[in-house]
Amino acid sequence: QVQLVESGGDSVQAGGSLRLSCVFSGYAYSSRSMGWFRQAPGKEREWVACISAPTGNDRLFADSVKGRFTISRDNAKNNLSLQMNSLKPEDTAMYYCAAGRGASCYFDSSKYNYWGQGTQVTVSS
Repeated sequence: QVQLVESGGDSVQAGGSLRLSCVFSGYAYSSRSMGWFRQAPGKEREWVACISAPTGNDRLFADSVKGRFTISRDNAKNNLSLQMNSLKPEDTAMYYCAAGRGASCYFDSSKYNYWGQGTQVTVSS
């Protein structure tokens, strides 16, 4: 059974930083790509970033976060991180980590088959 648990969400002021973590329990973490998605109230869930498996050589970001967010993985600790800098009010959302069906970096949510419960990020102006 695969489980994902996110943490690190908080309320911060614009311009601040947060680091989100996602702990993966189950099988084959190192062979799965991992992604971050977010959903703001009243909006569709949107892809934020992804990282390929096993080495993380491919890392892709949505245009809205490119240059501000970084993604990393630690296969020894089954951990995924999202470093968020220069936060903006429009980054306010529930953030979800997801485990991919394969090793490639995906931006399509249908390519992920396991999801966490989410962690809330609120950015005030």
